[in-house]
Amino acid sequence: MPLRDLLLGLSIVAIWALNIIVIKLGVEELPPLLLTTLRFLLVAALLVPFHPVARHQLPFLVLLSATFGTLHFALLFIGLGQAEAGTGALLVQMGTPFATLLAVIFLGERLSAKRLVGLALSFGGVVVLAGGPSLPSPLPMALLLLSAFGWAVSQLLIKKGPNLAPMALAGWTALFAVPQVAIGSWWFEHDQMSAMATAGWFGWGAVFYTAVMSSIVAYGMWYGLLRRHPVSRLAPLSLLVPAGAVMLGIALLGESLNAHIAFGGAMVIAGVGLIVIRFRALFGR
Repeated sequence: MPLRDLLLGLSIVAIWALNIIVIKLGVEELPPLLLTTLRFLLVAALLVPFHPVARHQLPFLVLLSATFGTLHFALLFIGLGQAEAGTGALLVQMGTPFATLLAVIFLGERLSAKRLVGLALSFGGVVVLAGGPSLPSPLPMALLLLSAFGWAVSQLLIKKGPNLAPMALAGWTALFAVPQVAIGSWWFEHDQMSAMATAGWFGWGAVFYTAVMSSIVAYGMWYGLLRRHPVSRLAPLSLLVPAGAVMLGIALLGESLNAHIAFGGAMVIAGVGLIVIRFRALFGR
């Protein structure tokens, strides 16, 4: 990979790793579902007017908004409000093993020995993480794993759904997710207007960063790299995101690195690596 593209890829990794920290700080000033609603509103406002879609594609986008918008993003924001940022970033990586299992069940894909070992390592890593002190109750883990499962279901839908430009997909999914998470905020949260009025740099900065930097800028750069390089060369870069989030959580939020996070996180990342990296393609064989 040329140095320019490698630096671009590392910049994307930094944006996505910092995104976990930003969400964690944001939900301290804004209720998580309200923050998710505002994020979707901004993404939709910036993308939908410039990326029209056909009418027959709208039902697919509505379905995707429920799995990707509500199930994945809303539960991610809620879960990060109750778990450490580093642990949350590691648990969300379980979307890849979930997607692999769903592909086997619904698409008839076959599992190689390498991917079976990857699945075993990933789920074993979750067991190790669950035994650590970073999750005070089973609820944050369940929410973050459900968020990962929502991501996995969404990838299956995207794979079988109509061919849409990535920014159109992001914009319209956000638009249709707005009423879903807004109703959830109205039902489960309170004092939303007061929270918006008193929110500071962390709250409104999280709205901007998660919408513009993470969803639009980083994904735009990522899809640019995908057009120039095979997925096998980019997959190792994506595995740096949870490691970066763990280190940023320690440096910026004062989180601790205990044995459960170190060993469990290493198992999850190694397992996901075995699933997604095609080593022969990576080394040009």
